[in-house]
Amino acid sequence: MANISFIIPHKGRDSMLLQTLESIAQLDKAEHQIDVVLVSQNEKASDAVLAYQQNLQLNVIYNVAGATISSSRNLGVKAAKGDYLAFLDADIDLAHNWLVEMLSTLAKPDIVLASAMQVDSIGAPPLERLRTGLSNATLDERVTFLPGRNLFLTRSVFEQVGGFPEHLITCEDYYFTERVAAIGGLFYTSKTHYVHIGEDKAFRPMFKKEIWRGQSNLASIKGRQVPLAEWPSFVVPMIPILSLATILPFIILNWIVLAGASVLMTFLPVVVYALRLKLLVKDKVGLIHCLAFYAAYFPARAIGTVIGLFSGISTSSHK
Repeated sequence: MANISFIIPHKGRDSMLLQTLESIAQLDKAEHQIDVVLVSQNEKASDAVLAYQQNLQLNVIYNVAGATISSSRNLGVKAAKGDYLAFLDADIDLAHNWLVEMLSTLAKPDIVLASAMQVDSIGAPPLERLRTGLSNATLDERVTFLPGRNLFLTRSVFEQVGGFPEHLITCEDYYFTERVAAIGGLFYTSKTHYVHIGEDKAFRPMFKKEIWRGQSNLASIKGRQVPLAEWPSFVVPMIPILSLATILPFIILNWIVLAGASVLMTFLPVVVYALRLKLLVKDKVGLIHCLAFYAAYFPARAIGTVIGLFSGISTSSHK
C-alpha cells in the first residue's frame, strides 16, 4: 500500500478545480492512501471546495499573492504526507485508472517521473485538438520533457532535485523535468489519460496566454544544460517576427534580394511547422487551423520573450 499526495496550486476560478477534485475522489485507489494539498492564492476557500473534505483528505493551505506556481508546488510538498507526489494543475480531469497506472509506470526499470496522455474534451474545437495532438506527439516511451500539469514521482526524487524553480514565472516544468531526467527516465504513458479542462479553445486567448508563457524562455535556460532538441523552441519563434521587421527597410534601401529572403523567412517557419503538425494530427484538424496556430504562436512567443527581458507578466490563474 502506497501513500500518495496530490499537490494542486490554485488561484481564481473554482469550477475547473471542482472537476479536478471530483476526478481525484472517483479514482480507483486500490487500497492506497491519498491526501490532497490545495495551495490557494485566494483569500479563502469556497464552501463547494471545502465540501470535498467529506470524501477526500483535503488540506487547504495558502500562499502569498504573486507567488509563482513553483512556489505553491514546493509549499504544498511541505504539507504533504505521501511518499509519492502527484502534481496537478487546477483544471485536470483524471481518468478512473490514473493512479493505478501511474504507480505501474513508475515501477518500470529506471523510470522516475511519469505522466499520462492527454485526451480531448467532448466536442473539443480545432485548437484544443491541436494542443492535444502536440501533447501526445511521443507516447509509451522515454521522453525528454513532461508537462507540469500532470506529473507523478516519489518524494525522494523530488527532494534530490531540490523542488521546482521558484524564480521562474513560466517554463518551470522544462527546468524541473530536465533535472529529474539526470536521475532517471521520464515516461509518457497511453494506458491512462486526463482531460485538460482549461486547454486553449480559441486563438485570441491563446495568443495572450503564449505571450505570458514566453516571458520565462530565456530565464529558464540559466543554470541548466539545454538539450539540442529544445533550442528550436527558443529560436524559431523569433525568425518570422524579425524577418518581417526587415522587409520594409530592405525595400527602402532597394535591397530586393534581401527583402525577398525576409519575406520567405517570415512565412517559411509557419508553413513548415504547420505541415509537420498536420502530419501529427492527421484528419482531426484541417491544415488551415495548423497554419493559424503557428501564425499566432510564433509572434506571441517572440513578444513574450522580449517582454520577459524587462519585466514579468501576471496571470489570473495557474494553467
